[in-house]
Amino acid sequence: MMYLQEDPTLERHFKGHKNAITCTDFSPNLKQLASGSVDKTLMIWNLTPKARAFRFDGHQDVITGVQFSPSGSLVATSSKDRTVRLWTPSMKGESTVFKAHTAAVRSVAFSHDGHKLVTASDDKSVKVWSVHRQSFVYSLNQHTNWVRCARFSPDGRLIASCGDDRMVRLWDTSTKHCINCFTDYGGSATHVDFNSNGTCIASSGADGSLKIWDLRTNKLIQHYQVHSSGVNSFSFHPSNNYLISGSSDSTVKILDILEGRLIYTLHGHKGAVITVAFSRSGDLFASGGADCQVLLWRTNFDRKSYRDVLHQHSLRYTPDPPPHLSDIHPRTPHLHQQQSTAIQISPSVADTRSTDTRVIELDRALHNNKVS
Repeated sequence: MMYLQEDPTLERHFKGHKNAITCTDFSPNLKQLASGSVDKTLMIWNLTPKARAFRFDGHQDVITGVQFSPSGSLVATSSKDRTVRLWTPSMKGESTVFKAHTAAVRSVAFSHDGHKLVTASDDKSVKVWSVHRQSFVYSLNQHTNWVRCARFSPDGRLIASCGDDRMVRLWDTSTKHCINCFTDYGGSATHVDFNSNGTCIASSGADGSLKIWDLRTNKLIQHYQVHSSGVNSFSFHPSNNYLISGSSDSTVKILDILEGRLIYTLHGHKGAVITVAFSRSGDLFASGGADCQVLLWRTNFDRKSYRDVLHQHSLRYTPDPPPHLSDIHPRTPHLHQQQSTAIQISPSVADTRSTDTRVIELDRALHNNKVS
């Protein structure tokens, strides 16, 4: 039946970490996938069949964030050991380390031109760093509790940050001022990011919520309450039509944000899903969590519109009611509760296409280049 081809499918699993997976990111050329873990190591998985994986050992505590540079030549990691490292994702395994904060660093991200890094920390600050000069540039200091996540806008003019003070803050990178503050949270704000054209930000909460804000009007335009536990991570599809989220309720949810609907629930993990990430092209996404494995999924659902997917599933499922026009051109926030008509995906057979990847251990002695 042709409609089955539109469901997301599990492509591979990657096993090599010895503790929970906390963060993932695809390389720009789609040849590698990076993951960080509670086991303090960075893994670089090569996506070509039977290729070896690299394990980088250097951090002294949990790795909390990972991101490839726009060129793919560097990988940045943040850690509870208060440092950020820049790695060469190859056999050389070289890294440079920044003592970035006075407390745990919760996230790290490149600017879209690759020239700067932004970090967020339990010391309540957001900091910006020069990648080329490997030096501190400035700090943003209005959060009143741990900062969980910070990201640059696509044009580099803004930074969004969020944290345990239940606030999402928007900063102007030229003036260093906080230009907006969104406070509509019942718990910690766990993750924040811009969509690919920079018109919206989304944020997630420990209360299980996902919210999307229009930066042109500074208003909440969509609010999803589809998870039964805290949302740990989410990722926009490059088309801006979809968003995936990972939660402590052990599921990955896929939202069609044009239609304002939950369309898929994935049950691939045992235990909390801590990280999700789309590839740069959007045809793949990764998820990782407490079960110590990274799952690689093929998207598939982005090939056709939501209405076509619903039509193809109509023999098996009762379609959702017609979409609310206010979700597409919203005038007021609309709360989306979980709907039983969302399609449940549970891999019913073992992933027989994956074999345990051979891992190359890269010695810690290679990683002693420090920047004061």
